[in-house]
Amino acid sequence: MEAKRHSSEEQLCDNDDEELCSEKREAESSEDEAVCDSLINCAISKKRKLELNKNALCKNDSNTKRVSLISEENSCDNSAFNCANVKPSRLQEWLQMFHNWSNCERLAALDALVSSEICDIQQIRYLLSLIEPQLQRDFISLLPKELSLYVLAFLEPKDLLKAAQTCRYWRILCEDNLLWREKCLEEGLLDDNETIVDLFRKRLSRTPVSPLPSPSASTSSTASVNSPFVRSEYKLAYLRQKSIEYNWRYGRFPNDSETSSTSSRKCRYMKEILHLKGHDDHVITCLQFNPNSNLIVSGSDDNTLKVWSSKTGRCLRTLTGHTGGVWSSQLSPNNIVISGSTDRTLKVWNALTGECIHTLYGHTSTVRCMALHGSKVVSGSRDATLRVWDINTGECCHVLVGHVAAVRCVQFNGKIVVSGAYDYLVKVWDVNSETCLHTLEGHTNRVYSLQFDGENIVSGSLDTSIRVWSATTGVLKHTLIGHQSLTSGMQLRGSILVSGNADSTVKVWDINNGQCLQTLAGPNKHQSAVTCLQFNSRFVITSSDDGTVKLWDLRTGEFIRNLVSLSSGGSGGVVWRIRASNTKLVCAVGSRNGTEETKLLVLDFDPDDDDFMDNV
Repeated sequence: MEAKRHSSEEQLCDNDDEELCSEKREAESSEDEAVCDSLINCAISKKRKLELNKNALCKNDSNTKRVSLISEENSCDNSAFNCANVKPSRLQEWLQMFHNWSNCERLAALDALVSSEICDIQQIRYLLSLIEPQLQRDFISLLPKELSLYVLAFLEPKDLLKAAQTCRYWRILCEDNLLWREKCLEEGLLDDNETIVDLFRKRLSRTPVSPLPSPSASTSSTASVNSPFVRSEYKLAYLRQKSIEYNWRYGRFPNDSETSSTSSRKCRYMKEILHLKGHDDHVITCLQFNPNSNLIVSGSDDNTLKVWSSKTGRCLRTLTGHTGGVWSSQLSPNNIVISGSTDRTLKVWNALTGECIHTLYGHTSTVRCMALHGSKVVSGSRDATLRVWDINTGECCHVLVGHVAAVRCVQFNGKIVVSGAYDYLVKVWDVNSETCLHTLEGHTNRVYSLQFDGENIVSGSLDTSIRVWSATTGVLKHTLIGHQSLTSGMQLRGSILVSGNADSTVKVWDINNGQCLQTLAGPNKHQSAVTCLQFNSRFVITSSDDGTVKLWDLRTGEFIRNLVSLSSGGSGGVVWRIRASNTKLVCAVGSRNGTEETKLLVLDFDPDDDDFMDNV
């Protein structure tokens, strides 16, 4: 009887109260949806908070925050997926169906779910917050360290610096010594002797920092999250070099009268210009600079040479003994000075002690030019001869006779001598046999400048042309036409030649094809004859009778800025000579009418050790 009653009630519910049951199910469904909506809002809110905390973690790299983040991430994940714990039965059925579908059916279902009006923007945003982390993986930490370093090697240096800020493990990898050595090589910051890094090691020996590995060492074999942090010496050398280049390009000095929005930045790295006063009101005729020993040697028509410190600006020695003006000089790596004078002699000096070691007699007129290689020096004179001397013994080893006018310029590589003279000729000599191998004819006026790299000879003349010859055969390769006057100075590096001319222009040439690559001119060009020049892989430095020293971009030919601008420029102030190293520029300035005091200016572009280490 009781069972029959229950059966009747069930039938009544099925037949008569179906609408009431439907309302009940809808209420339950609405309750499920409300729960899901509430959980979705909570998950999105906590997801945003999680992302903010992750950003803070990347910047601070704090282990404490890492623990806090992991805890909060777990909490958020639990809340986000509580929705799965209250799945309505229909959702479970749908998930089971989805599981049983083929891949194509799944993709079609997902496409319909997202592209139709089933999901509103809030739900799609929530889906995105779930999907994005699934697509982001720290693949670097998943790879073997060697492969990770191989991948990182494809990054630019500036991108490596950014990658190092990601986390501690990435920072250790991005400090790999060999990785940064490759970057230094790519940037052309290392030569065969790795000069930049060697010099930087010496500086680091005076500046306590984290221990550094040897040049061949790499952190790749030991890099792990628990590894002690080791600074790469190549990275530090790279960053220092970039600071030096920045100072060349933008740097300003205290009390600089010029104003520039670009050059006023990072001026804390700059050092005050040194003014080295000497030689009274005479002309500084020759200038030498040894950056390794920080010695500067200036020669003057006052019959003396002076030895200066490029660090302190002090005059260390005055070399006296010549009875005529000094017009040529050389400085050896071990600080031996050789000078040539109008008194027809050469003198060999010890720059550190000021002692005159030898006086070399033989020429019968002014010693106008010289070239040093090892212990041998070749001198060219207005007596039309060249002499080869041993500076250790003071003996004249060879005399080269053949020119019929004053020898104005000379180059020497230890075996071959190349000379240019006022007889319009360039001669190539074998030193040991004292024979003339080639006489290079073609110039129609005096030869004033020469360059020789063992394979090519480049000669500049008053006839406005520059000629490129084969040193082996003596054959003319190219005639470079473009200047309008005397080529006063040249420098050759590889296939790139830079020439300065009395027509106030500077030109960049490719001697392989004879093409002019750049003409350094325009509204900022020199206003008078170019007196001296020097260039490296990035910059060209030029000086002029207009009292300025200018910096140019070698690749683009663009004017960068005036490194020196004399107040007397244009009214008599002259920059006679310049010598530059990677970090310093030495300028010999004065005037011929008394408007500018004769002196040397030393500009130092190397950042101060304390400032530099505080900013790396």
